[in-house]
Amino acid sequence: MLTLVFILKNLSRHKLRNTLTIVGIAMSVLSFGLLRTTVDAWYAGVEASSSTRLITRNSISLIFSLPISYGDRIRGVEGVTRVCQGNWFGGEYIDEKNFFPNFAVEPRTYFELYPEFVLPVDQKEAFLRDRKGCVIGRKLADRFGWKIGDPVTLKGTIYPGDWGFTIRAIYSGRDKSADETQLLFHWDYLNETLRKASPRQADQTGFFIVGIRDAENAAGISRTLDARFANSLAETLTETEKAFQMSFVTMSEAIVSAIQIVSSLVLVIIMAVAANTMAMSARERMGEFAALKALGFGGWYLAMLILGESLAIAAIGCALGCALTFPVAAAFGDAVSQYFPVFQVSGATVLLQVFSALAVGFVAGVVPALRARSVGIAEALRRLG
Repeated sequence: MLTLVFILKNLSRHKLRNTLTIVGIAMSVLSFGLLRTTVDAWYAGVEASSSTRLITRNSISLIFSLPISYGDRIRGVEGVTRVCQGNWFGGEYIDEKNFFPNFAVEPRTYFELYPEFVLPVDQKEAFLRDRKGCVIGRKLADRFGWKIGDPVTLKGTIYPGDWGFTIRAIYSGRDKSADETQLLFHWDYLNETLRKASPRQADQTGFFIVGIRDAENAAGISRTLDARFANSLAETLTETEKAFQMSFVTMSEAIVSAIQIVSSLVLVIIMAVAANTMAMSARERMGEFAALKALGFGGWYLAMLILGESLAIAAIGCALGCALTFPVAAAFGDAVSQYFPVFQVSGATVLLQVFSALAVGFVAGVVPALRARSVGIAEALRRLG
């Protein structure tokens, strides 16, 4: 108890210096948490992927299509439960700044494959009945203030022209990792329009989403599917949904690595600041340490006082930084929702914040603590003189 009293008394001796150090640690913990959450957001699509979903696309590139007739042949493979065709539509709302993902999909099968997208039954039925209807995510609806029955017009980039839709349903994510920023519409609407305007593009799909019965058979089913279309005019590449999502993340791997490096540098910088604070504190109290040693307090006890003070400063800064992380991350996530549909502070990030802050406190205090332990009584008193 006496030790804790000493530590708290020492914290209040240089209020301005210790307050600035605490604020510095809090800001570094906050910055570290935001940077780590940004990295997590980059991998959100990968983490949300299901092990029972495969993606079959053209083996050359995603920009090349596949014949819609492949769907029946995929369904005939042992272990396949559902098949849904889909196209990345790439439409723009008003202008390119209003970017959000939009896909043409076969609706019934798609929502069977993605149970994490939850729709009210009446809205789902209304969407299925309306060929020009669309489904949007909750975050997308909030972003533009859209509601059921509103008309939406997208400017086609891949498929030129103005494409009109009516919002028939708004889905919510069952899980926090679910993307609520998408717009989905009927693949048949896209295909029927292409048959009239551009027949050569009709009856083609960008990819197939393949549901499988057993995740352990994913590799074998993927090989079987690709072998089935080997040496055809449109050979396929089938991979797990996680691998498919990961292929997009690896394109920006250098950016992710840079963010991770910066998050580490933030901690190193604040570690130097905290170490300087503790070194100054220890130097100023050498006479007190000599007096305590003369009274019978051991060197390790003095080291514990210094280390405890450093850890206390780090703990207070950590608590403040962690508390600020959640509201700041929520505000930042709203601001960048078009780029990061899922921006959630994870439990692992909070644990890393706590561990990093305590590590900073320990490293900053260990050298001054060892010096206080080893200093001689006569030497310390001579320095005062």
